Formats: sequence, C-alpha cells, structure tokens
Amino acid sequence: MKKLSSSQVRRMYLEFFKEKGHQIMPSASLIPHDDPTLLWINSGVATMKKFFDGSVVPKNPRLTSSQKSIRTNDIENVGHTARHHTLFEMLGNFSVGDYFKEEAISWAWELLTSSEWFAMDKEKLYVTVYPKDTEAKRIWHEVAGVAQDHIYEVDDNFWDIGQGPSGPDSEIFYDRGQELSDLPEDDPENYPGGENERYLEIWNIVFSEFNHKPDGTYEPLPHKNIDTGMGLERVVSVFQNAPTNFETDLFLPLIGQTEKFSAGKKYGQSKEDDVSFKVIADHIRAVTFAIGDGAIPSNEGRGYVIRRLIRRAVMHGQKLGIDHAFLAELVPVVGQIMESHYPEVLEQAAYIAKVVRSEEDRFNETLKDGLELLNEMIAVAKAKKSKEISGKTAFKLYDTYGFPIELTKEYADDQGMTIDQAGFDDEMKQQKARARAARSDAKSMGVQKRVLTDIKTKSTYVGYDCLQATGTLKDIIFEDKLVDKVDTGSAQLIFDQTPFYAEMGGQVADTGIIKDEAGTTVAKVTDVQHAPNGQNMHTVEVLHPLVAEKKYTLEVNQSLHDKTRKNHTATHLLDQALRDVLGSHTHQAGSLVEPGYLRFDFTNLGSVTKEDLVKIERIVNEKIWANIPVETIETDFDSAKKLGAIALFTEKYGDIVRVVKIDDYSIELCGGNHVDNTSELGLFKITSESGIGAGVRRIEAVTSKEAYEFLEEHNQLLEEISGQLKIAQLKEIPHKLTQYQEQIKDLERQKQALEDKFANQQADAVFKQVEEIKGKTLIKAQVKVSGMAQLRQLADQWKTQKYSDILVLATATEDGKVNLIAAADETAIKAGLKAGDLIKTIAPSVGGGGGGRPDLAQAGGKKPAGIPAALKAASEWLKQKA
Repeated sequence: MKKLSSSQVRRMYLEFFKEKGHQIMPSASLIPHDDPTLLWINSGVATMKKFFDGSVVPKNPRLTSSQKSIRTNDIENVGHTARHHTLFEMLGNFSVGDYFKEEAISWAWELLTSSEWFAMDKEKLYVTVYPKDTEAKRIWHEVAGVAQDHIYEVDDNFWDIGQGPSGPDSEIFYDRGQELSDLPEDDPENYPGGENERYLEIWNIVFSEFNHKPDGTYEPLPHKNIDTGMGLERVVSVFQNAPTNFETDLFLPLIGQTEKFSAGKKYGQSKEDDVSFKVIADHIRAVTFAIGDGAIPSNEGRGYVIRRLIRRAVMHGQKLGIDHAFLAELVPVVGQIMESHYPEVLEQAAYIAKVVRSEEDRFNETLKDGLELLNEMIAVAKAKKSKEISGKTAFKLYDTYGFPIELTKEYADDQGMTIDQAGFDDEMKQQKARARAARSDAKSMGVQKRVLTDIKTKSTYVGYDCLQATGTLKDIIFEDKLVDKVDTGSAQLIFDQTPFYAEMGGQVADTGIIKDEAGTTVAKVTDVQHAPNGQNMHTVEVLHPLVAEKKYTLEVNQSLHDKTRKNHTATHLLDQALRDVLGSHTHQAGSLVEPGYLRFDFTNLGSVTKEDLVKIERIVNEKIWANIPVETIETDFDSAKKLGAIALFTEKYGDIVRVVKIDDYSIELCGGNHVDNTSELGLFKITSESGIGAGVRRIEAVTSKEAYEFLEEHNQLLEEISGQLKIAQLKEIPHKLTQYQEQIKDLERQKQALEDKFANQQADAVFKQVEEIKGKTLIKAQVKVSGMAQLRQLADQWKTQKYSDILVLATATEDGKVNLIAAADETAIKAGLKAGDLIKTIAPSVGGGGGGRPDLAQAGGKKPAGIPAALKAASEWLKQKA
C-alpha cells in the first residue's frame, strides 16, 4: 500500500471525485452562520443541509469537500482512545437527487483499491450493509466485486434522526491485523462493525431514500440522495501505519514541539504522559481553527467550548511540567501542518496566538482560585473527619475552573483523601441531560419542498440598470400550490425578469408595486427572496387578479432603494476602515443594510475606543469627500481573488461574481446595489458601538439625510443646553460645565464638613445615653446624619473613647431608606456578643438585612418607621444573650 501524507490523501480524494463530475466545495467556517440549530459545523453534511432540504438547488448536484468539523460531546475521551478528536476533517462526496447506490459504491471501491489512487489491499477491506438493503449488498458483490465473506449484515446500519430524511447506510472497514486487536480472534465482537480495535471504520455511505414521518412511518423521498463521510485522521493513520491517529503527520509535529516545552518528558514513554501530549495536540488544533473562524473565549456557547479546551490543555501542560504559557507557540505549528488546504491559518497566526495567550494568562488567575477552593474543601472535609471530597465540589472544579477530574483525584490522594466519583458522575449526567434538552429543540433536516424545487423557470435580475421593467408572470404560488391565477391574499410570484432585489448579503429586499397593462396597481411587493433554483421570488399583497403568462410593469420604490444602496456602499467603506484602524484580524460577522441605517458586526477582542471610532468615521468621510467612482466588475471567482477582492463567509458565490471596487481602497465580492460615486453618500455618522457577544462588536451608522438629521438633533440638544447654561457659543459648553463641576465639588466639601460637625455635636448627647443590661452597657440612638459614612465616623469616635460595650445607631436618609450600624468592643466579643449577630436580629424591623464582622456590622432597610422597633430589639437581644 502507498505511504501518503495527509495533504496527499485530502488532495487525491477531492481530485478523484472532481473527475467524477463533482464540484469541490471549500471548507466552510466552523461557525454555522446560516444554521442556528448548530453550535458548530459538526460534519461535512451539515454544510450541505440547504441542498438536501431543498431550500437551495445546487448548480451541480454532485458535490465533494474536505470539511473541518468540531464535536465536543465526548471531550473526556480525547487522549484516552485512539480516534476521539474535538476537531477533525470529514472527506465527503454528495449527490443531491442525482446518482445513487451503484455509483456511490463502485466509486468508493475504485478510489480505495485502484493503483492510480489509494491502492489499498482488497483483502483488508470489509463492508457492512443493512440486512434489508439487498440492493446495496448485491452491488457490493456483483458490481464492485467484493467477496461475500467480506460483506457483513449489521442491524445498526440505518441512518435515522427521528424525523426527516433517513435510509440505510454502508460502512467500509480496514483490517489492521489481529496483532493490533484488543480482543481474542474468536471473540464475538472481533468483526467489522464490532467493538474492537482491529477493524477500523474509514468510510460511511448513507443512502438517503426515505422520509421518516411524524407518525413513525416511512415514505420514499421525491429525490434520493447520497451522503458520505470519510474521517481524514482515520484514513491517514492507515496510510502511515500508525497505531492511533496521533502518530500521523497531522499531530506528531505538535507533540514534538510540546516535548520541547516539557520537563524532559517524551511521547511514548508513559501512558499517563501520552494522554497529556494527545490532549494538547488535539485541543490546540480545535482552538486555532475556531478562533480563526471568529470565535472568542467566553463563558457561554462557542466561547465556553474554546475556554474549556484551552484550560484542559493548560492543565495537561502542567502535568508535563510545563510552567509557562505555551499554547500560543503551538498555533504556527498548526498552521504549517494544514497550510496546503487552509493557508488562512498561518495568515492569522499572530492574531490567533494573541487570543490564546490572553486566555492562558487569564486561566493562571482562575487556576489559583480553583486550587484555593480545593484546599478549602479538603480542610472542611478533614475538620468533619471525612476522607472524601464531595462530587459536587469535584464537578465545580471541573466545570467552572477547568480542573480535569484526574487532577482533583491527584490532589486528594496527596492529602490521603478520595473523590465521591458517583456524585461527580451524577452531576455530569445532569449537565448532559440539560445539553440534550437544549439540543432537542433544534430543527432537523427537512424534506424537499417539491413546489419550489421543481420550478426551473429562467428569471433575470435587471435591477442593476433599471428600477422599472416589464416582466411576464411565469409562476404563481398560492397556499403552497402552483396556480394559473390568484384573486386576493398573499402570493409568491416569479417573472422572467425583475428589477426587484432579493434579500442577500445583509441588504434588505426591494419593495414596490406591480401594475397591469392599463396602469392599475394590481399588487404590492412586500418582500423578495431567492427561490431554491435562484430566481427572485416576490411576496405580494394581491389587490386585483393576477394571471400567469401576462405581462406586468414592475416598479421598485426608488426612494428606499437609493437610501439602501448608499448604506451598502458605506458598509464596504466601514469594513475596510475597521481593518485600517483595528488591524487585519477583524472581519465581518454579519451586516444589515436598510434604507434608514446600516448595522455592521465584526470581530474584535475588546470595545472600540472613542479615539478609534473618530478615526474610523473620519476615514469613511474622507473617502466620501474624495468623490471616488464605485466600479462593478463581473468576472470569475479566481480572477476576482487576483484583484484582491475580499470574499465574505455569509455570501454564496457562483461561477461569475460581481466585484465592487472603490478605487484600490475597498475591493469586495458583492451582489448588492451600490452608488456610482462615493460623493452620493454625502455624510457618514456612527450612531453607536456595542458588544453583542464574546469577541463580536456592532456598529450602527447612518448616511446622507439620516446623518444630517442625527447631527441636527444633537445640535438642537446642545443649543438647549447652552441656553440653560446662559452662554453665547456652543464651544463654551465644556468650559462652563467644568466650572460648575468645580463649584459642585466645593459645595459638597462644605456640606460634608457641616454634616461632620453636626454629627459630632449629636455625639456628645448620644454617647451620654448609656443603658446597662445584665452587666453590659449599650448605647442606642437614632441620629440625623447623611448616611452610612457619618454612622461609621460616629462608631470610630465611640470606639476610641470606649463609651460602652455595644453601640447601635440608625438614621433615615433623604431618599426614604434606613442605615443601621452596630459595634461591639473586645469585652463584648469575648462574652459572645457579636455585632454581626446583633445586626441580623434588628435589621428585619426596618425591612432590610445585613451583616459584618464581630466588631462592626451594618445593614440597610426601606422602613424608616421601623427604627424605634429596631432599637428596642437591640435591647431585647442583649437581655437574651448577655
């Protein structure tokens, strides 16, 4: 068998299926921007969902890809098994209603066994089929030529997610030899598909041919599909004769670099150390790709996954004796390994490493907190003469502080203690149950909508050149059915040509009206979306009957359209200005272009400073004032990239793309509408900047008339302020406000001095009112001071002069609230009379609560009328406790 590198395996797979008429699809972002049901892209087919459910019809029904994916549902197994990974690549070939079982099976066999391609030994390959799928079994034997004794029937070979597309599948296994098996040769599980290490599953072919209905029955799908998956890491381990996936060129460079960081540890010398080496290599791959695709460490969602992976890797680094931040230094190694297919990783390596390093440093602080909690719990357990740390504590260390349970056990062992493993497992089960419950709400892959997918009418968008056009009404969809006429209500229409823009790339759809040949408005266009086959589909409110094959005049609302295209061009300028000011790491994370404003989401670690916002805004306006022509070029994708065009992950690009070029400043692939010259924008003004998630910021802005109105509104506010301040010019406002602020500070200082003087005057009278109870002295009083600060001042004076054993003071503030303070001297504390206990007893009388130290405690409340009761309660408390 050939010895192939991971890059060669990936390239050969894609080239093979390209020769079979497949379109090679780029590896999509790990962040599923068009599928809110997924946290991560978790398989190759996840990116094909839109094709299989019929929401989009691919130009080529044959597709192939090598898709990066993340799964973290069994993260604890990483490093302990030969095949578990958080990030992996899935090689796949897909047929959307085109070829089916015979081609999928025969091509799989050809790729695996042909001397021109993978050249695997046929005798080492086995396949499994669903027992009822006699057709697949026949094809494997009669067409592919697989021996009968190499074909196994397995009941589990049926792919079903509950509802939606489903069907039998066929798995391909490679026999690694009995010497690598973990079971005796005669063990009942020692067969392809059994629980063993000998037969390695390398490929799964799903024959999606049924729709699993809600009532539990199955019906044939209108279009049968092929969905396959070959794990790159697994198949590379075969070609490189590696015992596990980790001894391949995908992981060994990372392990080798980690060895250099460790305290003399070497991979392969200790099973325990090997687990740590594997975890680090696996996790840094996932973290690097996830951050490169726009995710940022945080306490929720994807950010939490990244944070947890980094922390697990850091902890395993410590187990290897690595006592410094090291993960960031592995990022370039990941980039070098994956450069042939993912050059963007090396391009972003500096930014990714910066994010990783920041999180490593943050974890060092968290690590200290976790160790403090663990030591505290050990001390508590020992005080109770227990030798076990609770499962809840162990899980908190694991879940909140990132402590692997193994590490907690080690610390416990050092103290002669054990972990409540059952309690820990129970907490873990509850967490997984919560996660499953959350996932159960997600939508599964739907069944094709025949009405829309079967519409192949040719329709041309002419809105780049005109906003009014005559079009022939070709298709009418009313109540999910194709009809020839519609009289009233809401309907969807497709014309042979249209000036109406369909919502895409953040730009909202055009609206407008449709007129008949007599000039009567027969419908209002309220929305325009892309139909599965790409036509602009108009959602309309029908005013008068519409008939198919008749000509109509389509008129776009020009005013709203013009405002929208201005904001769209401003979005492109803003995108580049952000890169200029913040750095090349920032990239678009979403946008919305409306007539009244624009919204732009982008990645950035922290908030944008006011100074940077001013710079960004200035750059955009300078481009507007420079009167730069906005040029659009239609070309092929590769030529567009050579021009330096930026491609955005939220867009879907065809063979011919539009490049929007604003001089050499901004060059982007974009199918939206734009102005002819930047001067048409007039003015650009940022109205807000905020965070909308971990590492994602949002800028909202306006242009043209809306920008003027925004500034004029603020100008009116300033005029009103200047009138109230009685100044002649707006520029004098800051100076005047500074003067007032200084005056206010002076008045506050004077007020404070008077309050302190008044408090001291009250003290002379208050401290003379001493009550003796069971041999202890108590001073209690309501005083008129401004708040807690004065009460603490009186308490300090009481303590210095030793007026009594216990003090209780109360005051009602101007805003209707109550402040209470209690103090106890050393003799009272020794007698068991603590200020904290006293304050907890009397605070409920004023509708509040509080606490504090044995010598000083305070509380707040909302019932000033309860102050006398609180003071009385202090006396009663002393009678009971003294």
